[in-house]
Amino acid sequence: MDKMEGWKENIWWISWSVFTLLQVILAFFLYNPDGLKALFYRGWIILILGFVIGSLGVSTLKKMGGVPKGKSFVNTRVFVDSGIYSVVRHPLYLGFILLILGLTLISQHWLSVISGFTGMVLFYIDLRRREERSNIEKFGAGEVAPTSYMKTGDEKMRNRELPR
Repeated sequence: MDKMEGWKENIWWISWSVFTLLQVILAFFLYNPDGLKALFYRGWIILILGFVIGSLGVSTLKKMGGVPKGKSFVNTRVFVDSGIYSVVRHPLYLGFILLILGLTLISQHWLSVISGFTGMVLFYIDLRRREERSNIEKFGAGEVAPTSYMKTGDEKMRNRELPR
């Protein structure tokens, strides 16, 4: 990878990181318990839900990802499609986005809304690009690859009967 290509990759990461850091700082300084109570409490619920979903994602990767002892959960050797991953394709990303949304609702300030929304969109764009490429490099483009999982996941959803 040449320097220009590396810079293009890093600009996405740097951008969403700056907006996310700004969001956390703004939520701390603009904490608004006297704002709209419904948004304030929903913000806390969404924030906690984000922590729970993210934590489930980490524990599922540790348990079912074939991670060697002493290594981080990101060092999976097996494509995980069970546990929380059978319901949500990227629970770590969903958890992160919910955390930012929760902080936005808690602070209820226009700067927080702009920073949070921009950070979430840049985060999603960057990590979606990186994750798909990384999974295909790591697990290959065959039948066990993440792209075939999307197809089978859609088929499962289409054929699933909802409880009444």
